Amino acid sequence: MLAGAVAAADYRAGAEDYRDYVRQLQPGDRLLLEPGDYRQGLPLHNLSGRADRPIVVEAADPAAPPRFIARPRANTVSLVNVRHLVLRHLELDGGNLPVDAIKAEGHSRYADYITLESLHIHDHAASQQNVGISTKCPALGWVVRGNRIERVGTGMYFGDSDGSDPFVGGMIEANRITHTLGYNLQIKHQTTRPEDQTARYDTVIRYNVFSKSDAVAGPQARPNVLLGHVPPMGTGSEDRYLVYGNLFLHNPSEALLQAEGRVAVYDNVFINGSGDAIHIQPHNDVPRDMAIFSNTVLASGAGILVRQGKGTAWRQRVIANVVAATSPVLGGEAVHNVTLAYRPDFLNLAAAELTAHLLAEVQPPARLPAALVGELAAYPDWQGASHPGARVAPAVLRMPEAFRP
Repeated sequence: MLAGAVAAADYRAGAEDYRDYVRQLQPGDRLLLEPGDYRQGLPLHNLSGRADRPIVVEAADPAAPPRFIARPRANTVSLVNVRHLVLRHLELDGGNLPVDAIKAEGHSRYADYITLESLHIHDHAASQQNVGISTKCPALGWVVRGNRIERVGTGMYFGDSDGSDPFVGGMIEANRITHTLGYNLQIKHQTTRPEDQTARYDTVIRYNVFSKSDAVAGPQARPNVLLGHVPPMGTGSEDRYLVYGNLFLHNPSEALLQAEGRVAVYDNVFINGSGDAIHIQPHNDVPRDMAIFSNTVLASGAGILVRQGKGTAWRQRVIANVVAATSPVLGGEAVHNVTLAYRPDFLNLAAAELTAHLLAEVQPPARLPAALVGELAAYPDWQGASHPGARVAPAVLRMPEAFRP
């Protein structure tokens, strides 16, 4: 241990005394919460761990998570000026009160390097405005992994409606988000970056289930996932969203995915028996460089729709997808795609088996050019890289088995 360093401590607490420990947490400390009902919220304010010694708040027994019950006029987990903080194995029960489960508050200056893992967030659905996980301050380096979010107004909402308070360099991985009034996930557009964030970042969205299977059409209708643009100029303008290995399921009146800006979408399965799958279109800016490849798409409406908007210098490439839809591919630079007509009986197929069944319905496509395979292989974890001679690269679902439909 370095001279002057304070040894990390483990604290065990219950519903009656846990808040006494929160304010004293130091880098490397763990607060282990006993089973029970916690009714006084979890304010985590002005706490900073370190990259190698985060502050951890978690269940003493992951098999018996503490249950935080929402209270009026206060978000259950409130984050203000925090860094290097981990929350694990907690249950957040909203009781349909008009509050958020976890919120990086708007008056916070930052909330950086936050890990939210194996949480069960439910019943925050008083309105679409009530969110499972929300950021309203600059947020860098979040990891949101292995959470179950259901019966909420909006599953995750990162950023602010005016493009301020950017969500940067996040990892959204292996979550299951269902039964939302509005979005499963929205990441707002970004106008600028904090001056200290000068690097280029990717935000990765992978191995999740995004489902609005039980949603109804109406004024709260939203896409399952909406991705806004990164800063159009200057720092952050080269950032990307990498969306791969996810399962998108059903939406009665909106697309499963809507995106603008700089996005790569690959190795996903999209299934919508009530409308469209992918919309690449202007929202607060325009689609910029896009790569949409190696996805399997089943949609009763449009499969992949690209509306470029202004700015002809940008390319939206649609490559080697397997698309069964009423209108399979509309717009973009489309090459090497396999398209066929939508049939309702395809909905009876298991998601993991869909690609093979659709390919069995058509003639084998031509093999992908080696140069194109090499280009696509530069994208992280692209499954086609392990099949360099493939005609199309099959979408592969890698979310946890327990999260699959």
